[in-house]
Amino acid sequence: MSNFTWKRAVIKVGSALIAPDGLQVSAKYLLPIARFITESRAAGKEVILVSSGSVAAGRGRVMVNHTASIAEKQAMAAIGQTQMMANWQRFFDCPCAQVLLTADDLRNRTRYVNIKNTLRELLTHQALPIVNENDTVAVAELKVGDNDNLGAYTALVAQADTLIICSDIDGLFTADPRKDPTATLIPKVDTITPDIYALAGGAGTAMGTGGMRTKIEAADKCTQSGIQTLIVNGRNGNVFDRLLKGNNPGTLFSAQRSSQKARALWLTHTLKSKGSIHVDDGATKAIVNRGASLLPSGITDVKGRFCAGDAVEIKNGSQTIAKGLVLYDAKDLHKIKGQKSHQIATLLGFAGSEVVIHRDDLVLLDNPHL
Repeated sequence: MSNFTWKRAVIKVGSALIAPDGLQVSAKYLLPIARFITESRAAGKEVILVSSGSVAAGRGRVMVNHTASIAEKQAMAAIGQTQMMANWQRFFDCPCAQVLLTADDLRNRTRYVNIKNTLRELLTHQALPIVNENDTVAVAELKVGDNDNLGAYTALVAQADTLIICSDIDGLFTADPRKDPTATLIPKVDTITPDIYALAGGAGTAMGTGGMRTKIEAADKCTQSGIQTLIVNGRNGNVFDRLLKGNNPGTLFSAQRSSQKARALWLTHTLKSKGSIHVDDGATKAIVNRGASLLPSGITDVKGRFCAGDAVEIKNGSQTIAKGLVLYDAKDLHKIKGQKSHQIATLLGFAGSEVVIHRDDLVLLDNPHL
């Protein structure tokens, strides 16, 4: 199946591919994945990697003859994380950037926005972000639990258009192909229904916590937010040659709406505005006509008490022209309103963002073309 296109993808690679023997990292399955990432980046596309494997990579250095305790697994993760990162870095000329997250980081609005801004800057500076759950500190109530869903959350926070889940199976089948020889691959799923969930089995391997069900859960989260999701066999190097040609070698879950529309609905209807920023005509035209970010120089007034990461309305006079996630507290905006971006560090005593609201975090409301 052809016509598989994307611009910014999150690629999730599980423990079974990182550390096939469960004791140390390996290059066995990773070279074709790394080549796919390199060639995609060379073609102008953006890639974020979600990589499992830190606990498995460190298991050989923290040998236990019993079921490992939480503390022992966290020690394995602490040792294995550096090995996992070094294993990836040897495949790339670009810098690999480590991003460790917990579920609590994703639930907290300020940290969520900080994660998004960090990922954006890493991509801007041509680094390859490598995301993993922070297994050295996370306990059950703070864990996402599996990297399929972590991949989905990463795709959402990174505003990707695609999630690619590398599995040890070709995709979603009509039955378990390891048990039923008549099972056939389902190349495309337009809508995730209870019948689709019913096709999922249990955990796939002893090393991984995610089976087919968590992959469908991840696809469900993404497709509802406008992100197409693809499950492919990461053990088959030919898969990545087909992906580079724009073909679908696995199961593609179709996006339910455009990601731009999904973000617009989320910003417009889900997040409550904590205040408003009033702007002049120049800033209004730049935002409405040119899709520009909001700079401090165009701000004439600040209303309300809000913190960095909150949603605020952008107003010109009595008209609300847009809504977005602000990068500064209200008290700091009072100090920098009407000033040039290069003056921010002097006025505030710290070097923050050059923009007040980035265009990626801004949605236009119903207003006339100015």
